[in-house]
This record gives sequence, structure tokens and C-alpha cells, in this order.
Amino acid sequence: MSDVEEVGEGGEGAEIYPYGEYEGGRDENLDRHGWGSALLPNGDIYEGNYRRGLRMGKGLYCFRNGARYDGDWRKGKKHGIGTFVYPDGTTYTGQWRKDLKHGHGTYHYANGDTYEGNWFRNFRHGLGTYSYNDVNVTFYGTWKNGRMEGPGVLKYPGYRYHGKFEQNLPKGPGCFTFENVWMQHGFYLNIRDPAFDYVGAEDLTLDDTEETTESEYRGNPRGIVPIWRARSVAAFKSELLPPSPVPLPYKDSEDSLISIMEYLEQQYTIATGE
Repeated sequence: MSDVEEVGEGGEGAEIYPYGEYEGGRDENLDRHGWGSALLPNGDIYEGNYRRGLRMGKGLYCFRNGARYDGDWRKGKKHGIGTFVYPDGTTYTGQWRKDLKHGHGTYHYANGDTYEGNWFRNFRHGLGTYSYNDVNVTFYGTWKNGRMEGPGVLKYPGYRYHGKFEQNLPKGPGCFTFENVWMQHGFYLNIRDPAFDYVGAEDLTLDDTEETTESEYRGNPRGIVPIWRARSVAAFKSELLPPSPVPLPYKDSEDSLISIMEYLEQQYTIATGE
């Protein structure tokens, strides 16, 4: 019998005795199977479906800190469609893959901001729209590893900016459009902020090649500001706009192929009852 209940949002490290309190179905090996309700040793609660000892199918997981996840599970991890509510009221509803936000989803932040679009391994990645609640500004464009990266459009009340972004900042050629009547062409330069405290400024750069984790800084480059240089003003012509944002290609990995094989195996098991 492998009655091991996993603990925590990010996956489940194996629990050694005791396993907590459980009421529900079991299989021939006495593993949790079917619908059940579990009170884990750390105070978390799970109610939903199990398969061969692991959370599988629909289920609600409530963390003792007030967070909760309601949605699909697969082999003990959040996988499929589900909603995660964080203790501060932030919510994410969308696709998950192996405990990570992955696919299309909508994230409502505690400050009123909203992001709707694609995710890849827990980061905004691909086409997406971010709405800044306090300033009534919206960005639509390409994201990469959690930052604006590539073609995008910033929508302000009354005008828009079309251009390319690099690490959240506009950079290079672009244009402002005003109610589709006028357009101002120019380019953005990213320079050091003269008012910035230069202690450690030698580390400031627009090149960010080091790998980072979810908890590390992914905001604007520190001490760098974008400066707009206008060149010309003309009547609006859509053919003069910079390239529109496009989806980022996703490359199938060995891991994704294994997931497909596991899914087909699961469907075969359900169909045959084995």
C-alpha cells in the first residue's frame, strides 16, 4: 500500500507516517481511490477524486494559510483547468501543467491589475494583455519569461504607442497614433537615469542572460529609463505601423511527449477498466 499524501502548493514531498485523516474510497490495495476527503498532517484539506493513491480528476485543495485550488489534478499535481485563490485575494483561472501555470489563463492581481494571455512554466509568455488598473493603460503584445519582449501596443486614453519592447521597456523605432488621425514616428533610447543612485551601477545592464527563478526580480532594468526622440508627424496610415505582435512558437519537448503518452494510457485504462 502506498498511501502517501503530498503536501503543499508546489507539489508534494512524500509524507511519512502519519498520513492524516481520510474518509473515502479505496482500491484493492487499500490506496485512496475514487472520491475522498483528507485532512493532512499540516492542516491542509483536500476533497475530491483520487486514483491509485494520488489526487486525480476534480478536487478542491484548501491550504491552512487561506489559499485554495479548485480544479483538475493529475498524479497528485495541479494539471488541466483550475482556479487558484491566494491569501491576498489574487486569483488565477486557466490552464495548469504539473503544478505550474501553463497555457492560457487570466490572473487578477490584488491591486486591480489583470493579465489575460499565455503562460509558460509559471511566467507570462507569448501573446497577452496586461491592464494597469490605476492608470487606465493596457499593454497588448508579446511576453517572454514574464517580461514584455518583442512587438507590442501600449494603449493610453486617447492615444497609443506601437513598437518593440525589451525587458518591459520600449526600445528602438516606433510610433504614437492619435485617434487614428495622426501618427508621430520616432524611436526610444534606453539610457541610465541621471537621478539614480549609482552605488553598484556597474552591474546595471539591459542584457539579462542569467537564469532566474520565479521569486527573483523580473521588473524593469534598474536605473534605466526610456527616452522618446520624435522624428516626424504625418497623417495616419495603417500600413506605416510597426509589425503586429505574433504568438511565440512552442517547441515540443521530451517531457511533453511523455505527458501525451501518459494521457493516452489513462484513457485506455478508463475505457478498459484495467
